[in-house]
Amino acid sequence: MTPGSTPGPTLGVGMVGYAFMGAAHSQAWRTAGRFFDLPLQPDMAVLCGRNADATAAAAQRMGWRHTETDWKALLGRDDVQLVDVCTPGDTHAEIAVAALEAGKHVLCEKPLANTVDEAKAMVAAAEKAKAQGVRSMVAFNYRRVPAVALARQLVEQGRIGQIRHVRATYLQDWITDPEFPLVWRLQKDKAGSGALGDIGAHIVDMAQFVTGDRISGVSALTETFIKERPLPEASSGLSATGSSARGEVTVDDTALFLARFGGGAVATFEATRFATGRKNGLRLEINGSAGSLAFDFESMNELSFYDGTEDPDTAGFRRIYVTEPTHPYIGAWWPPGHGLGYEHAFTHEVVDLVRDLAAGADPTPSFADGLQVQQVLDAVVRSAEAGSNWQTIAGEG
Repeated sequence: MTPGSTPGPTLGVGMVGYAFMGAAHSQAWRTAGRFFDLPLQPDMAVLCGRNADATAAAAQRMGWRHTETDWKALLGRDDVQLVDVCTPGDTHAEIAVAALEAGKHVLCEKPLANTVDEAKAMVAAAEKAKAQGVRSMVAFNYRRVPAVALARQLVEQGRIGQIRHVRATYLQDWITDPEFPLVWRLQKDKAGSGALGDIGAHIVDMAQFVTGDRISGVSALTETFIKERPLPEASSGLSATGSSARGEVTVDDTALFLARFGGGAVATFEATRFATGRKNGLRLEINGSAGSLAFDFESMNELSFYDGTEDPDTAGFRRIYVTEPTHPYIGAWWPPGHGLGYEHAFTHEVVDLVRDLAAGADPTPSFADGLQVQQVLDAVVRSAEAGSNWQTIAGEG
């Protein structure tokens, strides 16, 4: 909103969950309307969490006006038009489906659900709600990193030609310590899977987004390096303290798979939380018949581009510093050369969602897109369980 202008119509938001993703989403809802000209002004109406005192403290810290301790209470509130789901994966389907049936738009964190069947139920609810003008979106925030959006544009323009190779890795090390506690992300009943769903889902979506193509089949293996861990006494974000009691780790610590895209490209994917020294090493490289692209989130304002049509005597990878006002999203922020950070992708996510809602357009990625990623993850699990046998993706192979 421009200083001194008259406030426009609002979009009342009720958010469920206030930990790591809740904080990131809160920052996005606070910021979007202050830097971007939006047709609807986000109103951070209600924050919902199970513990009343902790929820009230989080609401005050992050800028929410009211609180609830039961997410079902959000659905009957007139000041909430959109429900933002930032809870563990085991509750995504129940909350999202109920919200859509109550006529609320939904933004749901990734992965969409813990199982393909849950994701299918969410897609069915989204399609039914869409007929009534109610929209939904799954939150794959890395699509909204300006350098990734620019990579997508270059592929669409044919700048790298026919895609032949895709290499995608997401490397972290936050659970390499065997005494790190058994937080919910390490429990299958709550998280659905480990590195595969937590960070592997991101590189699956990013690779498909940038290439404009979908994975048709996979051959995979997974491994759990630490079988037991201390039960948690307290946790916050990705930090936790443990007790003397121990419990079983029921998810993968790493997932690796070969893949083939529908258009013929071949690919490798690796997702691990045991890459010692790697903090958030999300990297994507795409090789085509006329050029190549490479992105590394730890240098998130940069995109490497090789133009194979140039004179070979002087050709080479060029570093594009993605901070020009003509680059995706950048014009709303700082002067050229002043880089953005992790949180900006969430702001861009909110911006795109709000604009689509105001225009009556379908936001992307849709719940159907989230289901398709879930089907890839499911194929990875099936392949690993079957000794790395080739598995086709439902509807793709």
